[in-house]
Amino acid sequence: MKSINRWLYGPTPDERVREWRRKLRQNQREVDREIANLDRATLKSRTELKTLAKKNDVKSARILAKEIVRANKQRDRLHSTKARINSVDMQLQHQLAMVKVTGAFQKSTEIMKATNQLVKLPQLSATMREMSMEMMKSGIMEEMMEETMDGLDDEELEEEADEEVEKVLFELTDGKLGQAGRVGAELPAEEEVENEAEMERMRREMNDLLNA
Repeated sequence: MKSINRWLYGPTPDERVREWRRKLRQNQREVDREIANLDRATLKSRTELKTLAKKNDVKSARILAKEIVRANKQRDRLHSTKARINSVDMQLQHQLAMVKVTGAFQKSTEIMKATNQLVKLPQLSATMREMSMEMMKSGIMEEMMEETMDGLDDEELEEEADEEVEKVLFELTDGKLGQAGRVGAELPAEEEVENEAEMERMRREMNDLLNA
């Protein structure tokens, strides 16, 4: 009888919420993996930055510091993503409780706002759009607000990164570079070429993580 009802009327509210929460947990695990990858890459970059500071290679150190700033901003966004996923999860539990009282899902502004933000992320976009359509059919959400789906573009991110590079350099190099001023001279040309090759390799690794 249960399978017949499911075929006639579709999944029950409890089944729908359970499936949505399962997808949210999958998304959260993906975000956790990205944060862990960023942490490993950033730790490696911090170690290299201190090495560059000891060699007084200011040029390469500043380039690497900007990549670290970008990675930190990406990590902040990922933590915000986790918070929004948790918010949607809690709201879904609340919706299920309300179904038992009213017999139907209720529109949720909180879920719509959080979902609009999650859809912006490339790694979550497909799953969250699918969930959004299901929630709209269930009466939890209204139509997605496309005009709110603008993210921070690369140019704005670069401008903010430039403002923080001096502080990052000062903090990560124990005051050797950054706001306290520069020390020493640039490396000889031969050493600088070697460092630039290593820097390019590390930039590619970091960009791969930031653009994943």
